[in-house]
Amino acid sequence: MKKTLISASVASIIALTSFGALADGPNFYGRLDLTVTNSDTGLTTREGKEGTVLENNFSHLGVKGSEKISDGIDIIYQMEFQVENTSTNSDVFKARNTYLGLKSAAGTILVGRNDTVFKQAEGGIDLFGNSNADIDRLVGAQTRSADGIWYYSPKIADLLTINATYLMEDNQASDDSQYAVSATIGDKKLKAQNYYVAGAYNKAIADMDAYRGVAQVKLGGFKIGGLFQNSESISKPNLEGNSYFVNVAYNLNGVNLKAEYGKDEAGLGVYAKRSGIQTADTTDVNITSIVVGADYKVAKSTMVYGHYAMYDGDYKAAGIKTDLEDDNVFTVGVRYNF
Repeated sequence: MKKTLISASVASIIALTSFGALADGPNFYGRLDLTVTNSDTGLTTREGKEGTVLENNFSHLGVKGSEKISDGIDIIYQMEFQVENTSTNSDVFKARNTYLGLKSAAGTILVGRNDTVFKQAEGGIDLFGNSNADIDRLVGAQTRSADGIWYYSPKIADLLTINATYLMEDNQASDDSQYAVSATIGDKKLKAQNYYVAGAYNKAIADMDAYRGVAQVKLGGFKIGGLFQNSESISKPNLEGNSYFVNVAYNLNGVNLKAEYGKDEAGLGVYAKRSGIQTADTTDVNITSIVVGADYKVAKSTMVYGHYAMYDGDYKAAGIKTDLEDDNVFTVGVRYNF
């Protein structure tokens, strides 16, 4: 009897050890990100409301993992859902990146919902990402798309990757082929290499044709970066033009100081949309943004942060120049990862 129990115990341990060697996960993770924000107009805040509000900056829950299914081939998966806790909307959960894929020496293929490779080409340039000062306030095609196929090449010479997104036509609003491609060099986290460079093209996704170039470099305690994008709306071709950002971050004894300047001439971002200028009569868009802020990790899991953002601009409608309503935004928040 004792021998039988010992044998069964050993067999169970071997089975668990073998499975652990083959599988990574499922790993449960999440984020709670809450801020107090004061805005003159609410044009850039999550809720679109002026005054002082609580904002939920994409708090989410997820599970991800991988498992070896044969020599050199792993199945990978992720299911992630945004969790609303400041909105009165009854939709508590919203879809985020959720996919099933295969990883091999030839690259990685994903099927499902994910950020397009055009959006992902931003790397770490979006210093105020997932907040009311995200670069999507000025530029378009920052898209998470569903019913698509993604391909990521292996890193060539530990340096270069080629990536693509293709959206299936049956669930898209347009009959046009919708896809995005990108090429990246370096490391977006600025660790393996102290630089990151990317080029990307977006065709018809989010009703837009666009191309962008991104560069960021780490020099001592400084991170210096820039993004250039040319965009044109398909349904409203009068909305087209260049957009760019330049920014810098400096680590001062653990405090990450950040500053950014942005300019947009296309009128395809969130600020222009909420200002009501994305019409067939709009031309000569000229929007600028200035953002300064800082963040500090009080623990590995917890970060406190704050920023001030200013948006202003003008445009022409039927040849008449009109000023946009300025927005001054003050934000302080806490982000907790688990």
